[in-house]
Amino acid sequence: MHHSNALNRLDRLPISRFHKATLLAISFAYFFEFADINTFATTAPKLIHLWGITVDQIAYVTSLSFVGMFIGSIAAASLADRWGRKRALVWTTVFFGFFSFASVFSWDLVSLGVFRVLTSAGLSAMTVVAVIYVNEMYPSKVRGKYQAYAIVVGICGTPATNLIASAVVPLSDWSWRLVFLWGSLGLLLVLFTRRLKESPRWYESRGEYERADAVLREIETRVAAEKGPLPEPAPPVVETPSTKAPLKLLLQRKYLMPTLLLTVLWVTQTIGFFGYSSWAPTLLAKEGFSVEKSVFYVALTTVGAPLGSYLASLVTDRFERKWCLVGFGTVIALCGLLYGLTFNPVLIVVFGFLVNMFERGYTALGYAYSPELFDTRSRSLGTGVSYGLGRLSNAAGPLIVAALYNSSGYHSVFFFIAGTWLVGALVLAVFGPLTRGGARPSAGGADGAGQAPGTDGKGSAGTADRQSDRSGKEAPSPS
Repeated sequence: MHHSNALNRLDRLPISRFHKATLLAISFAYFFEFADINTFATTAPKLIHLWGITVDQIAYVTSLSFVGMFIGSIAAASLADRWGRKRALVWTTVFFGFFSFASVFSWDLVSLGVFRVLTSAGLSAMTVVAVIYVNEMYPSKVRGKYQAYAIVVGICGTPATNLIASAVVPLSDWSWRLVFLWGSLGLLLVLFTRRLKESPRWYESRGEYERADAVLREIETRVAAEKGPLPEPAPPVVETPSTKAPLKLLLQRKYLMPTLLLTVLWVTQTIGFFGYSSWAPTLLAKEGFSVEKSVFYVALTTVGAPLGSYLASLVTDRFERKWCLVGFGTVIALCGLLYGLTFNPVLIVVFGFLVNMFERGYTALGYAYSPELFDTRSRSLGTGVSYGLGRLSNAAGPLIVAALYNSSGYHSVFFFIAGTWLVGALVLAVFGPLTRGGARPSAGGADGAGQAPGTDGKGSAGTADRQSDRSGKEAPSPS
């Protein structure tokens, strides 16, 4: 067998119980990623009183956590290519769950900081692998929608954690530890292992066509038994097998531009989002609200998060993802600024609700958009590096927030966060390639004589991949 035709065989499948079971497993992993990522932010106000730590010390722990996220993202690219998407997904989730459990037994800020750095590495690694896995397992015409559906369920972990924290943190001097115990339940993803299938496109990228075909036949048999006879797939796309993509690959022109663009996307998203979510409880408490009220207000605002992911699912495959991202980013900047300019509890909740809603919609859109800018060979590496650099950038973010708060006050923090979101929206508007239109062959055919519609003349590695996906021929790389 010289080719298993994985992409086209998966693309022509109707959505079935197989896809829904996969969605459930991914949603479970996302749920506890979003649950765990907020555990330190919700317990920090309590630790300030118990351990006598300062805002600057909170900033250092948060900053180091993002160094852990960078390491995890880079490691995820290698693990997903070496171990496979399924195995990497399970083990990265187990990794972050284990160290979240270890956080329960922290005895001082240093021990908690070490456990949080390791937890954060696992969280970021899991996210990168999950994004790639969904991109490769779902039909291209609906993969954006199902990426968003997974986050609709997963994002419920954010309000769940905040509500649990608001209930248990005030109970006693030790009850904050229960928040980390809650975050560790991602370990239970191992119960879904047998329902997940390895990505046939990963097998195919390694030249393991027989193993890819075996998985595809198993999936096709299950889907056909439920949905009836399947249509014939489009002709195969020739891809050169590659077991490992070297880091220098991203320096090639067709990979460098999408990598730089996505780095800006994830840098601004990371600083903008975590500048808000990680600091809101602490800053409200510093401005005179009680710890209980500050955590409760933030918990109420995060109820908007699942609605944002659902909103993304409605627009992601219907409108151009680039422009959805630009629109969402602009709205977040405006609402985040208004949040920082008021101390009225009702307006804090309203504007915080809107920030959470549109931010999580932005994240869902970004997860769908990122892997589309790369071909199969570079997808893990490009997604992992750009996402990891975004997370690494926030090693400086908390220090900037703390410095702004200490020198210029509460309002300056939110001017900074709003500006960050606007920079991301502007860069995407000017340089971001379109992806929905680029999924069709160019007007000049597969020989590359014409420009792919929707690329704005910017071409990307992902555009070439999608041209070949649809035309059945090897598309030329963009110049």
